[in-house]
Amino acid sequence: MKLFEQQKLKLYNSLSKTKENFTPINEGTIGMYVCGPTVYSNVHMGNCRTFLSFDLVFRYLNHLGYKVRYVRNITDAGHLENDGESGDDPILKRARLEQIEPMEVVQRYTVDFHETMKSFNALPPSIEPTATGHIIEQIQIISTLISEGYGYETNGSVYFDVHKFNEDHEYGKLSGRKLEDMVANTRELAAQSEKKNPQDFALWKKAGPTHIMKWPSPWGDGFPGWHLECSAMSTKYLGKQFDIHGGGMDLKFPHHECEIAQSEASNKQTPVNYWMHANMLTLNGKKMSKSTGNNILPNELFSGNNDKLSKAFSATVSKFFMFQAHYRSILDFSDDAMLASEKGYNRLMDAFHLIDSISPSEKSSFDVTTWKQSCYDAMNDDFNSPILIAQLFEAAKELNSAKAGASTFSKSDLALIKTTMHDFIFDVLGLEDASSNVANDGNQLSGAVSLLIELRNQARANKDFDTSDKIRDELLAVGIQLKDGKDGTSFSLN
Repeated sequence: MKLFEQQKLKLYNSLSKTKENFTPINEGTIGMYVCGPTVYSNVHMGNCRTFLSFDLVFRYLNHLGYKVRYVRNITDAGHLENDGESGDDPILKRARLEQIEPMEVVQRYTVDFHETMKSFNALPPSIEPTATGHIIEQIQIISTLISEGYGYETNGSVYFDVHKFNEDHEYGKLSGRKLEDMVANTRELAAQSEKKNPQDFALWKKAGPTHIMKWPSPWGDGFPGWHLECSAMSTKYLGKQFDIHGGGMDLKFPHHECEIAQSEASNKQTPVNYWMHANMLTLNGKKMSKSTGNNILPNELFSGNNDKLSKAFSATVSKFFMFQAHYRSILDFSDDAMLASEKGYNRLMDAFHLIDSISPSEKSSFDVTTWKQSCYDAMNDDFNSPILIAQLFEAAKELNSAKAGASTFSKSDLALIKTTMHDFIFDVLGLEDASSNVANDGNQLSGAVSLLIELRNQARANKDFDTSDKIRDELLAVGIQLKDGKDGTSFSLN
């Protein structure tokens, strides 16, 4: 029996605005689409939180035994400023600024995105399609929308007729916006635009003479609208209707709203059963923004080369920090929060490594079976990672108590708690073990620290406490913490 047959998963559906029992379209298999990055600059920590949230979803669904096809796109064309409707293409702006080809910009920042996700130990998606690789599919959808009466051509551009769509559908049902309210709040004069109505959005934009990235179409040379690419790629790889569509909260309107409209109008059915949205990451209580400087990039976090934090933090500690909040909650990034997360992560790893050193007893004083189900209950409740982490710390407390002789575990329960902690820490949360990283670096670091520990022990034996303290403090300053115990001195990486 597969785990998913035993565990009853609920997730919050942004469309119904309630938690719903999850039932896939096809038993045992799941189609999931997540909006990927627009590759014109380095991915920032706010972006990373969204992608790591859906990495958690992907990992847990895999853990439950589902066969998941996870599609996450790369936006390398068509995403204009002002919600993809007007202004400049950020990829072209960067290309002009650096005097390079647009596809050089795309390549550079796609590689950066992949390297960043790899540093966080995120799993790659099953398919990672690009907007430029699916121009034909997008043109085909536009042709269908025009033939169905939902698209219209003006001066070489094609727009989606929102008012026509709203006659027999509900535009705004995902975001909760009403079309009449959008009309009332619109300041744009119809005469200033080639659109029938200001609420209409672009399916195809006519390319000006200086626009580099353009393709031939039945309406002239141009490029696709931003919203269209996700409808085209999700349909191609997951079908006209699939299980889960995810993205950041900022994409709910207009991007995802427009996706629903395009797909319903062209395919005559609702495209997605469950919409999921991850919330934003703030920095010191304020919205992250490159323009204001209130922003931090992953490499600045890992290297410590920033003015926001007191030290460098590893990718796995950063990931642990993000999972201590639910993916639908706003999370504030600060030095104090990162320091606390680092301590918590180290405590959890230390407890996990205690398991093999605990002597089994005839009976357990801790109900491991009930605790194990509580871990599943947390993840089954809309992927509630903070509750899962709280349960892992509950086990850590019992393990520390057992090591001190105050609690007991039977041999079978020690094996069960080790397997369960391993599954949730490494397979589901996708954290990495710092002690494993030390081992992977060979014996150089371990040997060097062991030598310093030996010198410190000699200094203590000679009552040279100044030297002893200096060795301890200097190692701590570079992220290596010495721990004195009855069995000698050990060390861990902070």
